[in-house]
Amino acid sequence: MAKIEEFVTTGRRKTAVASVRLSAGDGKMCINGRELKDYFPTVSVRNFILQPLKLTNTDAKFDVKAKITGGGGVGQAGALRHGISRALIRADASLREVLKNSGFLTRDSRKKERQKSGQPGARKRFQFSKR
Repeated sequence: MAKIEEFVTTGRRKTAVASVRLSAGDGKMCINGRELKDYFPTVSVRNFILQPLKLTNTDAKFDVKAKITGGGGVGQAGALRHGISRALIRADASLREVLKNSGFLTRDSRKKERQKSGQPGARKRFQFSKR
């Protein structure tokens, strides 16, 4: 039995975590047991996820299997894109410069700011009254 080489990486965005498995194939994508089109029905979000594969012309060379937990739709898409970018570098180190210059390897560390006690939100304050 021939061993299939898989590149396993983790991508993160907000509170979403994507565990990505990249293997040689013909461009299939499976997220949490579902097709990419079923999991992310919006075309713009799908294009956002596929950016690293299209930039490096590897969209038909690799199959992607991913498990995503936490976060919402956009956060999960960002985590998946981050994980795919990291996996592509594991597969081919020469792609690092292209992906880095495009900003796909930078983990977007912006998270929701916590709500402060005695206030209605993270930044919002109750109306000030002098008297």
